[in-house]
Amino acid sequence: MRTLSVVKAVLAAAAVAAAPLVCHAESSVQTGAATATTGATAHVDFQITIPKFLYLRVGNGSAYTTGTYAANPTVDQITWAPTAAQVGTGTAIAGTGGDLTGGVETAAIVSNSGNVTLNATTSGQLSDGAGDNISFAQITTTASSNTTGTVLPAPVLVDGATSANVVINAPATKVIKQDAKWAFAYANTATPPAGVYGGVNTNNSRVTYTATMP
Repeated sequence: MRTLSVVKAVLAAAAVAAAPLVCHAESSVQTGAATATTGATAHVDFQITIPKFLYLRVGNGSAYTTGTYAANPTVDQITWAPTAAQVGTGTAIAGTGGDLTGGVETAAIVSNSGNVTLNATTSGQLSDGAGDNISFAQITTTASSNTTGTVLPAPVLVDGATSANVVINAPATKVIKQDAKWAFAYANTATPPAGVYGGVNTNNSRVTYTATMP
């Protein structure tokens, strides 16, 4: 019977030794003479996971300057209505509309994963739906300072294609935060037939701005 008890004790000890550890905290105990210096150490590991993110705003959007990066479905419309005396004079005309009014939009990019490429795509020339067109070359974009030290450049609009890329180079931190005021103007260097060109997502009116990063 004593032999059986010893075997049971050995098996129990082996089972405890093989069981997975369920406590990951660390502690240590050091002993020494009453007159000796005694020290003990313990360790903690930390980990922080930061998601990759890319924020693009052209027009209405969330308050990125205070760290609010949220989707906003509002699409702004910039309009022009030159008088008969103004048409084709070559004098540029400021737009109406935009979140900053006067044909001016807030433009911003915030990201945290290296260089960002920005471009703009149109589906064709602005059309009146009756066969007449105005080229997007007649719409200019002028970028000026907003809240950041570096002004965010604007792509040059082209007809029925994607513009040349604007590359925003990230600093060593890989974090980009650039904004600008984009002022849209009608160059007014041609005299088109009378009509309403473009609209609200009709007659090739919509421009799609796209930002990408690695």
